[in-house]
Amino acid sequence: MAIENGVLFQYFHWHYKNDGTLWREVAANAKELARVGITSVWLPPAYKGQAGTNDTGYGVYDLYDLGEFDQKGTVRTKYGSKDEFIEAVRAIQSNGMEAYADFVLNHRCGADETEIVKIV
Repeated sequence: MAIENGVLFQYFHWHYKNDGTLWREVAANAKELARVGITSVWLPPAYKGQAGTNDTGYGVYDLYDLGEFDQKGTVRTKYGSKDEFIEAVRAIQSNGMEAYADFVLNHRCGADETEIVKIV
């Protein structure tokens, strides 16, 4: 979608509630966002963080767990399940908007143990 002056809507904030409803909320509001002129939606990290459902996604634990595996005391992430995330993205796209998922590759503090790496 080539839009010269689009409007990106950031659909999260640091202190968003920890009840697993964000992805469902995004999907439910996608039509209204498009109606008011939003052209793209920025979503928070969808993967599991080191603090489970209390993690915003910036304390990366597992980049491949989008709320599908039982890790860190939970299956869902702070924002919901993998299926709900996919449905939110589909709702955004089906209403003519672009979906942008925040994906942080340089945050690696959420491992289960320390790894010693030799630099040569």
